[in-house]
Amino acid sequence: MQFQIDATSHHKTRACTIKTAHSTIQTPVFMPVGTQGTVKTLDANDMLELGAKIILGNTYHLYLRPGSKIVKKMGGLHGFSKFPNSFLTDSGGFQAFSLSKNTKQHEDGIMFKSHIDGSKHFFTPQSVLDTQYDLGSDIMMILDDLVALPNTDERIEKSIQRTTKWAQEAITYHKAQQEKGIGVDQNIFAIIQGGTSKKFRQMSAEQLCSLEDYDGFAIGGLSVGEPNVDMYKTVEWTTDFMPKDKPRYLMGVGTPEDLIENIERGVDMFDCVMPTRNARNGTLFTTFGRVNIRKAEFKEDSQPIDPACDCYTCKNFSRAYLNHLYKAGEMTFFRLASMHNIHYYLTLMSKAREAILADNWIEFKEDFYKKREK
Repeated sequence: MQFQIDATSHHKTRACTIKTAHSTIQTPVFMPVGTQGTVKTLDANDMLELGAKIILGNTYHLYLRPGSKIVKKMGGLHGFSKFPNSFLTDSGGFQAFSLSKNTKQHEDGIMFKSHIDGSKHFFTPQSVLDTQYDLGSDIMMILDDLVALPNTDERIEKSIQRTTKWAQEAITYHKAQQEKGIGVDQNIFAIIQGGTSKKFRQMSAEQLCSLEDYDGFAIGGLSVGEPNVDMYKTVEWTTDFMPKDKPRYLMGVGTPEDLIENIERGVDMFDCVMPTRNARNGTLFTTFGRVNIRKAEFKEDSQPIDPACDCYTCKNFSRAYLNHLYKAGEMTFFRLASMHNIHYYLTLMSKAREAILADNWIEFKEDFYKKREK
């Protein structure tokens, strides 16, 4: 991986370039979520038309179905999905949190009970990387111990201890595998934990960032129940302890407002299911805020979703048509709505980058909020 800082603007805001084996990624970047090797309702051509340079795949789900060996046989995620640009794959740590009734943490890893057939599978720092080697992702996340918030100091500290232990095991294993010619073009990121505690976030960040062979670092364990203001304060604090010369990734966040606020706090990379999940539920993101296309007021509205948007959906279809498709339960709605929301997110990141390069971040942010107030 090659990484460079192209420009900085107000506060910690920065624009960077990340080069992997499959694409050049300009930050700030939003990574659409392709859990099963596809962004829901969209294919590789759609993602290329939208300009996506990197999408996220889910290690846990792809391990269970179709199985990482099948994906490897089909040419890895790139050959299997035909998306030629970069993939980032998570580690399964979030699934241990979100599917907590089916999981049990141990000192050496996480026992999963499959949500598909009930079979049991033990994920370790090493096995998670083996799965991701098969998937052929450009950026691999390590196994981490994620906890819900609020939580006890004892449980949060335990999650830090486990995450650091697993990170040390993972980087040692990864370097050994690379010496064997495995995963040579794949990069590895560690995940900082610590809840919303300054003490614990600093502890986790300092422990993990001392492992200098990591290619980048993520902030995990946020947007899991804490107030937004606490999330912002935690990111503000944590990025102070992260290397300036490596990518910073905030996992699972979030709304357009969350992205803007955390870019200002020094974050380069984001992912979230929100644009596609909300699209399927009839919520569309626009320059002027959210639109609930299900409302009767749009039944005879000839305007596009967002008059300021030039996506395929907005250039061709009216709010009235989308309202009709949703009410009729037509699958075409899911595709058109998802295309719009992904386009909105990717365009927001592109405009944020332009503002940083031009050193007018403050004006850009003020304009972002002013339009939403209308």
